[in-house]
Amino acid sequence: MMGGMVKRCVGVLGGMGPEATILFMQRVLAGVSANDDADHIPLLVDQNPQVPSRIAALIEGTGEDPAPTLCAMAKRLESVGAEALVMPCNTAHAYAPAIAASVSVPFLSMIDLAADALAARAPGAAVGMLVSPAVKQASIFEATFSERGLTPVYADDQEGLLAAIRLLKRNAADREALEMTSRVAHQLRGAGASIVLVGCSEFSLLADTIAGEVTVIDSVDVLVDATVAFSRHEERPDGRFHKAARRPGASISQNQPGPITREAAE
Repeated sequence: MMGGMVKRCVGVLGGMGPEATILFMQRVLAGVSANDDADHIPLLVDQNPQVPSRIAALIEGTGEDPAPTLCAMAKRLESVGAEALVMPCNTAHAYAPAIAASVSVPFLSMIDLAADALAARAPGAAVGMLVSPAVKQASIFEATFSERGLTPVYADDQEGLLAAIRLLKRNAADREALEMTSRVAHQLRGAGASIVLVGCSEFSLLADTIAGEVTVIDSVDVLVDATVAFSRHEERPDGRFHKAARRPGASISQNQPGPITREAAE
């Protein structure tokens, strides 16, 4: 951080799901090498599990539109001092344009940030998409990937992924969900993916334990880096963010033991 500059406060549109938001906050905490409370990142968190179902709206076509609720959350966070907004839910980024248009502060898109990280790590790659079926159906990553020369590779078993997400919402340590997710990660590699994106914050709960010969970038980790960097005034001239310093020994600071390799943004 530059010369004792006051850290900027970041607002978090949370609750999608609640445990995934807490995971994001834990990783922000782990993303700071701190000697005192004041070294940490100030967050304003709207933990709102009452946001209308993104799955019902995007997949089933029967649910209430989440956009008005998300925009109201964004405006509320801005009104109480947030200087930028983040949303640790990939699927909810279907509504990112409406959210960004509703406020005057920056909205740090985890979709754009994840695509930047993938393009830096594996230029021109076929990317295995460990995501909610709603992400595929709403084409949330397609335009961003196309701009960066990336190709998404989706799993055949979309129903299985949806079932795993529902299991994780009930129990973040669900063994069946872990096995299902690990199996899909291997299938994506077999389908030609050279790198896998964990692009669902429920699956981020399993990112440290998915086993296999797979290189993974977790969109939550990338968003954590950007959150810490924005708060510390560490944007680069191109508008991207310097990689955040990690607390020594934190789980996201290094590649995980075993054959899986987990990467963060450059």
